[in-house]
Amino acid sequence: MFIGIDHGTTGIRFASPEGEFRISREEACEFDVEMLARLTPLDRIRLVAATYSMGDNFSEILPIGSVTNRGLVSREGAGKHIGGGTRVFDAIEGSGLPAIVVPGLHRASPTDPRFRVYSHQASPEKVGIAYEVHQVLGNDFAVADVSSNTVTILVSGGRITGAIDACIFAPGLLQGALDVDAIRKIDRGECSANDAFQHAGVEYHLPEGERIPALSLFAAMEIAALRVLAPEAKAALAGTLGPQVAPEVERLLGEQVTVFDEWCASRGLWKIARDVASGSEDILGIRVRV
Repeated sequence: MFIGIDHGTTGIRFASPEGEFRISREEACEFDVEMLARLTPLDRIRLVAATYSMGDNFSEILPIGSVTNRGLVSREGAGKHIGGGTRVFDAIEGSGLPAIVVPGLHRASPTDPRFRVYSHQASPEKVGIAYEVHQVLGNDFAVADVSSNTVTILVSGGRITGAIDACIFAPGLLQGALDVDAIRKIDRGECSANDAFQHAGVEYHLPEGERIPALSLFAAMEIAALRVLAPEAKAALAGTLGPQVAPEVERLLGEQVTVFDEWCASRGLWKIARDVASGSEDILGIRVRV
């Protein structure tokens, strides 16, 4: 049995070939590895594929015990810090279960070098999303994950070409890029940069009736922007808000868009675990070293 763990912004999702479950980041502070028995008896687990935060100090798929600082350059920066994800990571690492960690996309990743103008392109669970979409749409697609934040990833020729992270372009429901007003507030000492990021989403700046249309517009724009590098790439959506933005994204792009649900990342991650256990040496261009 294989298990994938999606460390998301508001919750942590666990998936296997036989089912899924979700716990909030706050509930995860009490996580015990025995909770995995909801999916399968622990002695049946062949490999776990875990993700943690930004995953930005390693660039290969590695055994969980071989990364330092849980795979992070630093816990400082853009993100929500609660402690639940840390508890899950440490419990898996200390359990003795066979486990790998999937990296995020950053300057050391094997993406198009032009994306390295930014230090960070996408967090590790987006690799899980890309792998699940790859199973359905093949080797060429752009997928926008729309939920608390929006991140869009491009796969071309079966390899991850690059991604646009949440703090660069499209807003999500809660988080987004820092505009001029946010920069001024930071400079005046009214909030930290991370606080500004946490409150840059459409929920904080638009009336309710305008939020989904705005999310749809910017998700479509990110997909269209990435397809400059791969014009034949198919379009896809994932995340909790994917189904809600899909009709307008399809109208804006003028084509049908494949929609994946909120379990896309965790399902893709258990499939990464399955294929690594079967001997895969490469996952969408990311080297496997286990």
